[in-house]
Amino acid sequence: MTEQGVRRTADQVLALAPDAASRKAGSKLGAAGPWSGTGSGEGTVWGLCKGSGSRPYQTVVDLADATGPAYKCSCPSRKFPCKHALGLLLLWAADDGAVPGGAVPPDWAGQWLAGRRGRAEAGKARSERGPGAAPADPEAARRRAERRAERVTAGAAELEQRLADLLRGGLATAEQAGYGLWDETAARMVDAQAPGLAARVRELGAFAASGAGWPARLLEECALLHLLDQGWLRRDRLPDGLAATVRSRVGLPAAPDGPPVRDRWLVLAQYDSVDPKLTTRRIWLHGAGSGGTRLLLSYGAAGRAPELSLPVGLALEAEVTAYAGVGRTRAALGERFTAPEPAAFRPPGTTTAEAVARYGEALRDDPWLESVPVTLDRVVPVPDGDRWQLADAGTDTALPLTRAARSRPGLWRLVALSGGAPVTVFGECGHLGFTPLTAWPEGADEAVPLC
Repeated sequence: MTEQGVRRTADQVLALAPDAASRKAGSKLGAAGPWSGTGSGEGTVWGLCKGSGSRPYQTVVDLADATGPAYKCSCPSRKFPCKHALGLLLLWAADDGAVPGGAVPPDWAGQWLAGRRGRAEAGKARSERGPGAAPADPEAARRRAERRAERVTAGAAELEQRLADLLRGGLATAEQAGYGLWDETAARMVDAQAPGLAARVRELGAFAASGAGWPARLLEECALLHLLDQGWLRRDRLPDGLAATVRSRVGLPAAPDGPPVRDRWLVLAQYDSVDPKLTTRRIWLHGAGSGGTRLLLSYGAAGRAPELSLPVGLALEAEVTAYAGVGRTRAALGERFTAPEPAAFRPPGTTTAEAVARYGEALRDDPWLESVPVTLDRVVPVPDGDRWQLADAGTDTALPLTRAARSRPGLWRLVALSGGAPVTVFGECGHLGFTPLTAWPEGADEAVPLC
């Protein structure tokens, strides 16, 4: 323990990087050479990093922030954390005396820190009513919800007509039209305030260029889109849980529903997905007592990493509240009672065959579910032609890795970590295969991030 809490490992620091380029650049700054005026204290780490200009960059990291590490650097980078913040944390993680402890932050760091913590206290006071607090004008909120529902219904009806036109004209027309047909339809769904429908429609444009067998894949996706349309149009006849799932898939906002679960939550994985307008961070947690696996989502504007960040492999005691919907794993992080600290537990493992069966069962409740969280026990990464798969050490079954997983550096880290021996792997199992996110070598407690 230190005055900042648990000192992170190098892997845990690098897991905070917004992308591979930042991870590589930050690693180069994890040595004492370019740094001066470093120190740590009061839950903060700071330092001056020599750059290309005459003045060094002022870098400070608040490790005691309630939503995870917060960063400030005078460099012009728009990434959070920038390479200087990553390098400073790596220098601090080495614990070799390069970052003295028990110090008082300099003025430039202290002013930023005081401002942040003052705003955090004000925000905490404003949120004491809780997420379930009634809106200021319930009647106005009801009218807004009704108007939006009417627009979504009109959009869903229009989408049904366009899908019917596609089937009457033949799937070949989709190949001829290219992306234009679907981009225009997606724009109509945005106008209808149904972003979930818009996202699924936009993806249809890529099927015609996805290689052999694309008509079957396009037809499958159109069928799922038709099912979602019909679910919305007939939502009043659905069970409450399935109706909540349909509303969420269509893109209507939802609030956490149900009592909070206080538990010791292990941070299983954290990774970002980026599009031109939004960065989405996915954080997987596993409860030691409840046994549940929950997904936290955090968002950042284009070019900026989301604020919520948790160190992979550490555990914290906190309250987590699930969102409504049958079989959904998404949750909201509530009050935290402890700082993240090392943990010797992990989710119970399963076989590859059981993982596929678990995904199949989940599809009965949510036909649009792309994957489920799964921990595979004693699997070995093995090549399969130009692909890779995770093979059960004790059976003759295996799970193919997704194309996205095969293109990431994490695959080679997993292969090196295994060395031909069984490992435990947490990841997402779906119709496209398995995406490994975190691994534990046999006999080891420390988690190794793969993304």
